[in-house]
Amino acid sequence: MTPEPIATPDLIGLASPMERGNYVLNLFLYQVKESQEARRTEMINRSTDTQQYPPMVLSLHFLLTVQSNSDVVTKAIDDQRIIGRAMQVLYDHSIVDRESLQGSLADTDAEIRINLEDLPLERMQAFFPNAPYKLSLCYTVGPIYVGSTRTKSVKRVKERTFVSEHK
Repeated sequence: MTPEPIATPDLIGLASPMERGNYVLNLFLYQVKESQEARRTEMINRSTDTQQYPPMVLSLHFLLTVQSNSDVVTKAIDDQRIIGRAMQVLYDHSIVDRESLQGSLADTDAEIRINLEDLPLERMQAFFPNAPYKLSLCYTVGPIYVGSTRTKSVKRVKERTFVSEHK
């Protein structure tokens, strides 16, 4: 995205579409949902006597908004070029593998997917109350695994006895 069509990475950031700051391209987290289809129920073995509860699995919903500082004559064209390039980058990198992740996200074995979301225009316009709609797209990012801090102690079977009754 940089240096073309956005001059520097500092002009891309996390902000509300109504409080843009100095950003040309905003990402706004507008919804977090628990992902039922990717939900895990099995305990995770951490040691011979400890198991950890499974992680919570989330999908994150982002609004991507263009707010270029172009003059009136070129603003529409510049905004469309920026959002078109953002779409291209997110499509080309729609699967984020484990090696590209940082922090606690790198501790999972799963890859994160970025999908364009089909949100009705009326819903997108609601992000801009009492203001004109700005060129925007919605994306879903996930699954995001949030590890549990709960553990439970377990006792392993150390001995077993089989009794066979034959007549």
